[in-house]
Amino acid sequence: MKDSIKLLDVVALTVDLPEHKLWRGQVGTVVETLAHGNAFEIEFSDRDGRTYASLGLRPDQIMVLQYDPLSARELVPA
Repeated sequence: MKDSIKLLDVVALTVDLPEHKLWRGQVGTVVETLAHGNAFEIEFSDRDGRTYASLGLRPDQIMVLQYDPLSARELVPA
């Protein structure tokens, strides 16, 4: 899964992070790869482009949002 997350990917939280006032489903952008791909810096911005949160997250805390149709083969975990 971590191999499929890349710089500038648009991602959504899969967990609530109340200590950061972030909730499952909030959308952010990958701005940095950390710990050799074992974590990612995610920036959360409002509609005007102002950053309201930026933090390092593990791959299991986020999911990459897809804009194009995926084939069944792409959906099967490696």
